[in-house]
Amino acid sequence: MTDGKRLTVDDEILARARIHAREVLDEYDLDEYDLDVDLDALEWETSARAKRRAGACRWNSRREIATIVLTRRAYECYDWEEFSAVVRHELVHAWEFQQFGESGHGPRFHERAAALDAPRHCRSFTEPRYRLRCLEADCEWTATRHRASKPVTSPGRYRCGSCGGSYEVEHTESGRSWTSGSGYGGAKSALGEEW
Repeated sequence: MTDGKRLTVDDEILARARIHAREVLDEYDLDEYDLDVDLDALEWETSARAKRRAGACRWNSRREIATIVLTRRAYECYDWEEFSAVVRHELVHAWEFQQFGESGHGPRFHERAAALDAPRHCRSFTEPRYRLRCLEADCEWTATRHRASKPVTSPGRYRCGSCGGSYEVEHTESGRSWTSGSGYGGAKSALGEEW
């Protein structure tokens, strides 16, 4: 508690992330890695809604401000070593936005992320809601989804990502599966509140 206010998990996430960012930028030889992030042009937020991304970095070109958004669920799931790597990953995005007005996961990003021991991708911290599985006997293709995207709600219109065959979608929590839009509607209706 500070000044009569109770600190939240989000306050803790942001405080630790800001401290870690300053430590990282002070520790690494910025001339060698050319990662001069302007912390005054960097904002921090948390997300309680994100289910797949441990972090994100948004760029407001009008204000020339990068905003790093860190996910509460990832913070609660990962240990600090793994979560601090997410912070470093997003710092590289912030640097790219500040320097070039754009950011991605290309060679420039990969080089800087490797120098900071930041992963290119983060481990999933939630179970997927849907699993897509090829129906062809000799194909082992599977994919996961967290949201009811078109390939989930209308699998008959899409094909396996590997062999081009048909696939089924499974609602992972219930085990119900379907291969068409009407099958999706039927499964959703049958599960009702358990959906």
